[in-house]
Amino acid sequence: MPPAASNQLGVAEIFRAFAKIGVTSFGGGLVAYLRDALVTDKKWMSEEEFLAALEIGQTLPGLNSVNVAIIAGRKLAGPWGAFAAASGLILPGVVLLLVLGLLYDRFRHDPDVAAALAGVAAAAVGLLLQVTLKIGAKQFLNLRDLCFVLGTFYLVAFQHVSLPVVLFLVAPIAIILCRPGKLKPKA
Repeated sequence: MPPAASNQLGVAEIFRAFAKIGVTSFGGGLVAYLRDALVTDKKWMSEEEFLAALEIGQTLPGLNSVNVAIIAGRKLAGPWGAFAAASGLILPGVVLLLVLGLLYDRFRHDPDVAAALAGVAAAAVGLLLQVTLKIGAKQFLNLRDLCFVLGTFYLVAFQHVSLPVVLFLVAPIAIILCRPGKLKPKA
């Protein structure tokens, strides 16, 4: 019986596992790291359980990866497991950000630091573009989906409409036009 079902995992073990993911996952793809750890490596969840957690996590506010960590942690060890998983995942980034923030405050007028940050900013834009193209590749091949992408981009970037308002406007149209079975002929 897997630990998820027998509830035998310790909170410290859950914290360590999620902290390892938090320390080693840079540049996006955190959900993939979570899946590898929870399903493949530790076998704490089945593929179906992970996908169900991801589906729920995507419908909740906040970061998908943190939502999945909370759901998985709760399944593994109840409320304290949820707290341990979320804390483990978030804490390494928080500590790193605080340290870098303090260093930046101290050295922000140094020209070498400014040059390094300009390089990091360029790399971040490149990473964002790569992730956008990888995730959005399917949408760029379908004319209807491409219209949604470009329409959303236009409204947010050029008309300065807030993203939640755009999503509220676009969602009903997308649901009507893209619902499963919409294009299938009736038997």
